[in-house]
Amino acid sequence: MTTRRPLATPAAIFLALTACASVDVRTVTSPDANLQTLRTFGIMQHAKRQSPSDASENDPMLVNSISNRALRADLVKGFENRGYAFSDTPDFTVAYYASTKDKLDVTYWDYGYPYYPRWWGFGPYVQPTVSQYTQGTVIIDVIDPKTKELLWRGQGVANVSDNEAQYEQDLWKTVTAILDKFPRVPQAS
Repeated sequence: MTTRRPLATPAAIFLALTACASVDVRTVTSPDANLQTLRTFGIMQHAKRQSPSDASENDPMLVNSISNRALRADLVKGFENRGYAFSDTPDFTVAYYASTKDKLDVTYWDYGYPYYPRWWGFGPYVQPTVSQYTQGTVIIDVIDPKTKELLWRGQGVANVSDNEAQYEQDLWKTVTAILDKFPRVPQAS
């Protein structure tokens, strides 16, 4: 007697593993942004927490967390890999958010620029209070350092591991997937 296994089972397992390995990325660019003129970048200093709620020791936004330092290093490496140079007087600055929770209220963090840019259609007096994101979210904002206007936003959602080393790999993978959507520095002609 021969036992036959349907091909659908291995295919389903393969698709499930492939789906787990991918990063879902969304981006948006300001209609006024001219990203082709950008050459240098800086990473913004740590955001100030505006909410008095307790933060977990494992919160990736904590200044002293291993995850935060890894994420900052990933951003520097990622933008340099795309041809941008780190600078003290950059053409654009980078703010970032990360969450390993069910939701992340980014309005609790303040880099000094409006989280919702005027070109999204919100009036100047509308102040949203909660922005919900899926667990495992990384948000990268590119900001004009002079006007504090949002030029570009990338958001990636990926798996989050309880293992610190694996989580750092997941962060790098997510940052890379997001920055793949950001233009490279144009080659000089």
